[in-house]
Amino acid sequence: MFERYWIGVVSHEHVKIGVTGGFAQLCHGKSAPLKRMKKGDWLIYYSPKTSMTGTPLQAFTALGQVCGDSPYLFQMSDTFTPHRLDVRYLPSQTTEIMPLLPHLTFIKDLKHWGYPFRFGHFEITQADFLIISNAMKATHE
Repeated sequence: MFERYWIGVVSHEHVKIGVTGGFAQLCHGKSAPLKRMKKGDWLIYYSPKTSMTGTPLQAFTALGQVCGDSPYLFQMSDTFTPHRLDVRYLPSQTTEIMPLLPHLTFIKDLKHWGYPFRFGHFEITQADFLIISNAMKATHE
């Protein structure tokens, strides 16, 4: 199986909810980013802040492998029904991005390093995935 590697941009508070529940939810519940990921792909969460309106964090906060076949709807409230995708998260450590920036190929300009994260979800190379997952001390099974 051909695995792909992804970054999802989510506040740390929301990452913790997804890790506890065993799911990914991206870009305010949109289905498109989840449909790009397939069973066996890997997802690393980058959290710019502790919460939506919280303090800056700028760290990779979770890592997991997609185990669901397709996105599904989940009713969180009467007015919000986001799409989710099942993910098996691995034990890992929150890791600041700053020391990794010079080593990541998706960072094209150190002065404007945050640019790729503005999209909320993007694909990275296996080499970048390994740099981040090793820094996070992820326990691969």
